[in-house]
Amino acid sequence: MSSPPRTPLVVLGAGLTGLSAAWHARGPVLLVEREARVGGHARSYRRDGFTFDVTGHWLHLRDPSIKALVEGLFGPGELATVARRTCIHSHGVQLPYPFQANLHGLPLEVVQECLVGYVAAREQAAKGAPEPQTFVGFAEARFGAGIAKHFFVPYNRKLWGEHLERLTADWVSRYIPIPDTAQVIGGAIGLSQEGLGYNASFLVPTAGGIDAVPERMRAGLASRPEVELRLGSDIDEVDVVGRRIKLGAEAEWRSYDALVSSIPLPELVRRIPAAPAEIRDAAGALRHVRWRYLDIAVGAPPPCDYHWVYVPEPRLPFFRVGVYSNAAPRMAPAGCSGLYVELNERTGPIDLAGVYAGLVEVGALRAAEDVRFVEVRVVEHAYVVFDAAYAAARAAILGWLEGQGIHSCGRYGGWIYNSMEDCLLAGRAASEWAAARLAGQEPR
Repeated sequence: MSSPPRTPLVVLGAGLTGLSAAWHARGPVLLVEREARVGGHARSYRRDGFTFDVTGHWLHLRDPSIKALVEGLFGPGELATVARRTCIHSHGVQLPYPFQANLHGLPLEVVQECLVGYVAAREQAAKGAPEPQTFVGFAEARFGAGIAKHFFVPYNRKLWGEHLERLTADWVSRYIPIPDTAQVIGGAIGLSQEGLGYNASFLVPTAGGIDAVPERMRAGLASRPEVELRLGSDIDEVDVVGRRIKLGAEAEWRSYDALVSSIPLPELVRRIPAAPAEIRDAAGALRHVRWRYLDIAVGAPPPCDYHWVYVPEPRLPFFRVGVYSNAAPRMAPAGCSGLYVELNERTGPIDLAGVYAGLVEVGALRAAEDVRFVEVRVVEHAYVVFDAAYAAARAAILGWLEGQGIHSCGRYGGWIYNSMEDCLLAGRAASEWAAARLAGQEPR
């Protein structure tokens, strides 16, 4: 039998990480994607003039080179910078984001509880209290028992579900705004404390739909003869000994010298028959959160102006609601609006009447009669779970893969919590890893 065709670099998964790895590659590359289109979760759905992303996908770009890359994909006027308008619906009132710096408007006894708890937490920190090991412990230690009780615990219980009690604080430092004492007190007496956090502004494609980014990258790659893109091709097996992959639908083997993977880390391990038992056990220890959400087309303008709202209220059936068309008006027909609604429950029947009533309460919908249609969506891998087993399991798998000449990276390949910009950066770093590996490899 003849040897399978060889490509120096093979990239698994054509989400933003995989696209970036191929984009920055310095030689021939095979990019394999099981779906019929590129983008991964950075995709959009369209129906009857409405455009829906996979919930809120907003571009927060801080790295100058990645910003230049993205802006270079678009022409004049095709990208818009939007100042974030975000709020929190708590105790029946709408508060500016973030909760911990905007307590004014809550019932006075709640404000008092939050401030007293905040002061107590600062006193404990000044005494050298040990670093908390859990996310709930982090919220209580940093913001106090009251703020944890009224926002961080109920909101994250809805988001993370059964995993909350096991969640560590490893992921929070970048994503949770930490106001100083003056901001906490100022927000409690009515001085607005907005603009906090890493995502105070973001970019959106003006035509509507985050899939414009991966599609523009796909078009750029298509013009490069050294790049082979295989869509609709799942990976059935990775042979780490023979350095080859088997494309499932075609039952075709392709050889590689360096392999970059951005598919979910446990899924990659499952496709490697030679993975030792301890690596398979480590993959089995990794957990993730499955999301179910609604795309809702509304035949009327939204009664609110926010881009998204956080909903910690346990009695409401969702934890976050976003209005696509408030950020990118062309994502809905004129006079209409498009919503995403992230649901508390992952399975079972959906109480649409209860959802509509909740949307009216949080100001995203004027009346249930305005709804034109609803699409139910599922994201199997939404957030990875940072529990006690996470760090050791992840390190063991990634270390073993590196030893086999495989670099696994990106939000799901690296099994981390990150942004779209981080995925583009991870893909670029993967291409540099591949170039170094190929340059130092003995001829075969």
